[in-house]
This record gives sequence, C-alpha cells and structure tokens, in this order.
Amino acid sequence: MSLISALANVHHQGQFGDFEDKKRDNLLKISEKKNLLIVQIVQFKNSSIPIESIDIDGLKLKDSSLNVAFNENTRILWNGPKNWLLVSSKKDLIKSISLTCKETDFAVTDLSHSRAVIEIEGNYVLEVLKKGSPFNFDILNKNNSINSLYNNIAFTVDLLNDKPLKVRLFALRSFGESLYHSITDASLEFGYENR
Repeated sequence: MSLISALANVHHQGQFGDFEDKKRDNLLKISEKKNLLIVQIVQFKNSSIPIESIDIDGLKLKDSSLNVAFNENTRILWNGPKNWLLVSSKKDLIKSISLTCKETDFAVTDLSHSRAVIEIEGNYVLEVLKKGSPFNFDILNKNNSINSLYNNIAFTVDLLNDKPLKVRLFALRSFGESLYHSITDASLEFGYENR
C-alpha cells in the first residue's frame, strides 16, 4: 500500500500572505513531512522493567516531561508518564522496537498512517503557535516537546531547532487539514512559503 499524504488536497507549493518585498530567508517555511515511522510506546503499570534499560536506535527512554532523546535519524518524545512517541526516518526500526519492548511490558502501536506532520521554520514560528494555543511557548527550548491544543485541535509540538526556529507539529490525520488551515491562516501576516 502506498502512503497517501494527509495534506495532499491542501498543501500546494508557492508563496502566500504578506511575502512581497521580503527576502525569501525572512519568510516562514511550511512543509509536510511524509514517510516517517511514528510509534507510540506505552509501558504497562504492572511492568517491572526499568525504562533506563530500554535502548532503541542507541537512545534511552526517559520519563521526564518535555524531554526528547534524539540522534540523526530518530527522536523519542516524552508524551506522558511511561508514554513516548518515537519518530524516525528508519522505517525498519519497528522490528527492533517490537523485539526490545516485549508485549508483556509495553504496548507498541504504529501510528505512521494516522498522523499529519507539519514542519514550520522561521523567525515567527512561536508567534504563529501563540495565536492558537494557550501554552507559554517562551519556556520551550530546543529538543523539548509538549502536547497542547491549537484552535481546539489536539497536537504535539517538537522543537527541533532554535537557530533558526524549527518545529514539527503532529495531529491526528483526520484533523490534519484543519490544523494546516489554522497554521497557514496564522502565518499570513508574516508571509510564508510552502515547500
């Protein structure tokens, strides 16, 4: 089965909003990230396995808020107590996860086809996020992640970089287009380029 983009009907290349007379570097860049492995890993309450002993793609699970463990290909976002969201460009990593996280101790769910992923880069990323979310984004640092709402759409934010600002937004596929429209509407005043 081939992957059908969650935003195929709405994400079109070009420049939009207040982009005239602005250098291309000053525009927000918005893109859809596709072909990522997205896996939710939840440790059962009755599991006695110490999470520090779990190693996935050279990364350890950490049970602390906002935390992101990462390497070149994989990011593991803390999603809640004993709950993580793994995002990787290595699609075959699912086999390793299933072997490492035994089904007697963990629920491992492949969410790859059930999420829309939007990446935004530029100087005004936090301003765009502040327009629709109650979270105080000023306290978010590089390699932090949070769960919040954006115009009443549940989403996860992963702050990839702070120079320049770059975030990934994850939402349920069924709300992907609504989130995309909310984000692009909030970006109009700054000017943005779809990639």
